[in-house]
Amino acid sequence: MHPNYFRVFLTFARNSLVRDMMFRANFLIEAITGLAWACMNLGFYWIVFEYTDSIGRETGWGKYEFFVFLGTTWIVNSIVQTFFMPNLDEFSELIRTGGLDFVLLKPIDSQFLISLRKINWSGLSFLGLGGVTVWLSIQQLCQRAVSPWQPDVGTFIFYPLFILCGVTVLYSLMICLAATSVWLGRNQTLYDFWFYITNFSRYPMEIYTRGWGLPLYFLFTYVIPVLIVVNVPARIMAQPIYGGASHRGWLPVFMLCATVITFFASRWVFNRSLSAYRSASS
Repeated sequence: MHPNYFRVFLTFARNSLVRDMMFRANFLIEAITGLAWACMNLGFYWIVFEYTDSIGRETGWGKYEFFVFLGTTWIVNSIVQTFFMPNLDEFSELIRTGGLDFVLLKPIDSQFLISLRKINWSGLSFLGLGGVTVWLSIQQLCQRAVSPWQPDVGTFIFYPLFILCGVTVLYSLMICLAATSVWLGRNQTLYDFWFYITNFSRYPMEIYTRGWGLPLYFLFTYVIPVLIVVNVPARIMAQPIYGGASHRGWLPVFMLCATVITFFASRWVFNRSLSAYRSASS
């Protein structure tokens, strides 16, 4: 019988919530710690904008445009860290302990099962803070005296669409990293390597378009497309894609293509890794 994936996901979500509520103190500490770090990060950038009006000249990233970017970063990372990171970080343990044997025997897509077995509900605290930051920043942009932000239906349709695209790109890169555990035996550096790569996506791509930043710009836009993960949805919401950076109007189309390519590439890498897997009993 073909499994109902949505019902399976709801079962995973319910079981994970029950598990988290068994340790409420730990759940609250994780949520509060994450929020405290994010608030300090927000305060840091608030201080930075006391000394400058924008990040770079004629980039479109003023104070509140950048706060839209920052809130979007938290939204994207929150979804990835809530649903995918806890599971893919344990993939090497499944291989080492033989737990992957039992996963492969189940009548359900192995990648789905490995990716969504556990949900870290405390990670959604970033999602709430990111949403509030974007909303308050948009209100400021709507009320400014010069070139006030004017929302339209397309903005509110494409913004969540490209957030999902960004999540898909990050997930695809993450599953490729996790799949290397089959060949490496034990990949305990996933978190470290993941942080090094995604750290480039936390800032507007304009900062990489000069001097020594150009190689990084091309690498992390066209080869490992992490720069577009936050830049595209943030631009759609905060409008710099139509302002000083109008020459970047091709980015949404490129992101749609990159999303499809990275997802199917990750499926290929994952399936290749499973074909190379040898049972723990063999």
